[in-house]
Amino acid sequence: MTNPPPAPEPAAAAEVLTQSPESASPDAQLPGPRQPRPAQRITLRADLRASWPDGLVALLVTAAVFVLLYVRIRNKTSSTVSVMPFMADAGGFWMYFLSQAFGWSALLWAWGTVVLGLLLSGPRPGRLPLSGPRLERLHRTTSLNTIALITAHALLFGAELVRHDTAAWNSALATAFVETFVPGGYDSGTGQIAIPVGQAALYLAIPLGLLFYARHRIGPKTWRVLHRFVIVVYVLSVWHTLLYGTNVWYDGWFRTSVWLLQLPVAALLLVRLLRPARRSERLPVLPGATVSRTGWALRLGGRLAVVGVMVALVVVVAGGSDGGRTAPPDDTSSTHDHD
Repeated sequence: MTNPPPAPEPAAAAEVLTQSPESASPDAQLPGPRQPRPAQRITLRADLRASWPDGLVALLVTAAVFVLLYVRIRNKTSSTVSVMPFMADAGGFWMYFLSQAFGWSALLWAWGTVVLGLLLSGPRPGRLPLSGPRLERLHRTTSLNTIALITAHALLFGAELVRHDTAAWNSALATAFVETFVPGGYDSGTGQIAIPVGQAALYLAIPLGLLFYARHRIGPKTWRVLHRFVIVVYVLSVWHTLLYGTNVWYDGWFRTSVWLLQLPVAALLLVRLLRPARRSERLPVLPGATVSRTGWALRLGGRLAVVGVMVALVVVVAGGSDGGRTAPPDDTSSTHDHD
């Protein structure tokens, strides 16, 4: 009886390749160790086909969030009515609330994508409901759906601007495009900062998410370096939400929950830095031949920075001082108030 082949060492999610079945041949009947299966390159088309169940769930969650936002606006229990009283007309601004719903789903899917990525690139828990390959595919499909949700969020925001603009359609379309997609084009209130932050998240998410499928051209090492900036996309998304999400402008459990969700991300990031799946990324006790003093100091600084972030998150959640406003602004008018 032949011994089974040794289990492969765990690898980062970026480098895992699927296996294709061996073709039948007479040699396959001979005794001896099993030949390794040829690796099959993961393609964007295959992942797009596999992403529809996750995408369907995302749409259902978006629909549920939209209904919740719509009902709260109609009942005047949403902070949005305090921030922008002219939006109390729920039926008149339904497209804006749909854009908000897609934004919340995008943030939730971005959170899940980051959590999955950190689980795959660090020490894996002993018990997971999905196998490694399935977890890796789920990580890729949630990433693709996050890009789709962010794009839908932005497009609906722009469509709302066009719908309420009284200028000619071509002028309204040009204005909405600039305000939605051009940094600095939106010049109203908090949006002067929040909109460019959201645009940065969108413009980073698309190439970083799709570069995975071109890593054989740019090289795995280059791709790994670029892929680490995905955490920047997530931070920008959270920042955009806390700045511009009218539902979380004021202090309260909803805003605190957004902060609370960042604790597991920070904890998993710290574990991933302390015990990365790749041995070459582990921090030695002292700098040596493999790690220069500068590199060692940077790695140590990154780990200490994450510890600092975790402490800050605990203080924010426990203390309730999460940067929310305590009263409606004195001026609730808006240059985008189209009566």
